[in-house]
Amino acid sequence: TGFVECEALLKHPRLQDHNLDEIKQVCENNDKQRFCIRQHPNNSNRFQIRANQGHSIETVEAELRQITDPNEITHDVIHGTYKKCWPEILKSGGLNKMKRNHIHFAKGLPGDSGVISGMRQNAEVRIYIDVREAMNEGFEFFESSNGVILCPGDINGVLPVKYFKKVTPHKLWNEYNAK
Repeated sequence: TGFVECEALLKHPRLQDHNLDEIKQVCENNDKQRFCIRQHPNNSNRFQIRANQGHSIETVEAELRQITDPNEITHDVIHGTYKKCWPEILKSGGLNKMKRNHIHFAKGLPGDSGVISGMRQNAEVRIYIDVREAMNEGFEFFESSNGVILCPGDINGVLPVKYFKKVTPHKLWNEYNAK
């Protein structure tokens, strides 16, 4: 689901100077594996492409696997952000999906084995999430085909601060806990 015909994509005015081989190359070489390409299920001469996460387009049906048991999470689940965003995160009560469909998390730190997406390399603040506690209290988590952990948040799209296990740099977390 969520696939579009590559042939149709190549008819778009901004892509008319490109070809199927270039689309395949982008899919294969994208360091975050943002896209998936496949042969059409009913016609092996045609190809389809989709995004691995829906980002901000609600009608994109990305291939997500719901995590149904907190024991499936055997790694850190971390949201990366920037120091300038920290005050707003606290003011709003937690992480917000903003205009996206989900809040995005990595399964570890950039550079860790298996971590190819979910956090920008230059993130200054790392928020470690207590997924077990959040799931026990009704929050849903999913994993995309490129290994990004996703959470839609509550009815307002927020994952509250109470599910933050740790924040680095520790100075920010210590300042928050001192209040």
